Amino acid sequence: MSEITSATPQLLRRVSAGAVLDFLRASKAVTVTEVMDATGLTRATAISVCEELMDRGWIRELENQRAHGGYQKGRPARRFELNERAGFVLGMDVGILKATVVVSDLRGKALGRASQPFPEAEISAAERIAGIDQAAMMALRGVGASPDDVLAVCAGVAAPVDRNGKVLVTQHFWGLFDVGLKKALHDRHGWTVLLENDANLAALGDRWRGAAAGVDDVVVILASERLGSGVIDGGRLLHGRGGGAGELAFLEHMDGVGDTFGIAAMARTWAAEALAGKAKTSLREFGAGGVEAEQVFDAAAAGDAVATKILDRLADRMARVIGAVATMVNPELVVIGGAVANSAGVLLGPITERLTDYTATPPRVAVSPLGDSVVTVGAVRCALDYVEKNSLDLELAAGA
Repeated sequence: MSEITSATPQLLRRVSAGAVLDFLRASKAVTVTEVMDATGLTRATAISVCEELMDRGWIRELENQRAHGGYQKGRPARRFELNERAGFVLGMDVGILKATVVVSDLRGKALGRASQPFPEAEISAAERIAGIDQAAMMALRGVGASPDDVLAVCAGVAAPVDRNGKVLVTQHFWGLFDVGLKKALHDRHGWTVLLENDANLAALGDRWRGAAAGVDDVVVILASERLGSGVIDGGRLLHGRGGGAGELAFLEHMDGVGDTFGIAAMARTWAAEALAGKAKTSLREFGAGGVEAEQVFDAAAAGDAVATKILDRLADRMARVIGAVATMVNPELVVIGGAVANSAGVLLGPITERLTDYTATPPRVAVSPLGDSVVTVGAVRCALDYVEKNSLDLELAAGA
C-alpha cells in the first residue's frame, strides 16, 4: 500500500506535465491562466510544471511585455511557449536509387533537406546504409545541428513493413530494403529509428498537410513509377499481418491494367511506342533520349493529339485502379501522390467520369499538393508522434 501511495504524486506530476506539454504544442505563447484553463491544474501546479519543463528544455519563458506598450497595473503575466528547437526529427524517403532526408523542428517545420544517390539498385546493405547516413549528415550540417540533437528518425522504404518495423522480404525487390537500418543508425548515433512503408507514410503526410487533411477514410496512391497505396480507415493506418495492407500486386491480374507501373512510367512507355510509329506529334522534338511524363502532359495541354490520347489512356487506367481500391476499401477520398501529382490534376475529371464504370462506391479523387515530398512529410509526422508520446522519457541535448 505504501508503494502505491508514494508513487501516486509522481504519476500525477507526470500526467500534469504531459497535459501542459500537449497544450503548448498546440498553441503559441500562453499564459499560466491559459494553461490552467486548458488543463484544470491549480495555479501553483501549473507554474511548477511549466518551470520544470523549462528546466528540462522543452519550453521557454518569454520576456514580459506590457500590453500594447501602454500602462498596465500589476506584474505582467508570465508567458511560455514550446521550444521548437529543443531537438530535431529526421524524415527519410529511402528509394531504390536515392535517399532523401528532411530535418524538422518540433512543430513539424522542415528546416533542411539533402539527397544522396545510390550507385545502382543492387548494392550491398552496407552501401545503402552509408548513403542514407551521408544524406542525414548533410541535412543536419545544413541546419547547424548535430546527431546528438536528433530525438527520433522515421524512414520510409519501398517495401511492406509490419507494425514492429520488420520488412516483408517475400520478394527480391523488397529484400533490397531489409538492410538493418534501425540497428545501424542506432549503433552509429544512438538514434531511435522507426521503419515504415513509403506509401503508408504518404498517407500520414497527406492527411496531416495535404488534400486528405481531416479525412478519416482515405487511400493515398503513390503513382509515379510504381503504384502503391497507404490506407487510413477510421483514422487508423492499416498494416495487415505482415505489413502488406495497401499493396497493389493484384493489379497484374486486372483487365486494362496488368502491372503496377505508375503514371510517369506508362506515359514514357506509351510515348515511346507512339514515336516508334509514324504518328505526327510534337513529342518527336525531344529526340532519342526519351520523352518524360511532364513533357507528355505539356504536349497534351498544347493540343497534341498523340499526347492527348496517352492522357486518356492514363485516366482510364487510373480509374480502373481506383475503382478496384474503392470496391475493397470504400474510402471517402483517394489521393494521387508522388512527383507526378504536380501534373496529374488534369486527369481528375476524366478519372471521376469513368469511376462509376468500375465501382459502385466511387470516392472523391484528388491530387496531393505535397508532390515528391509527401513521403518525407509523413516520415516527419511519424517521428513527431513518437517524440510527443515519449517526451517525458527523452533526454534533450545539453544546451537545448
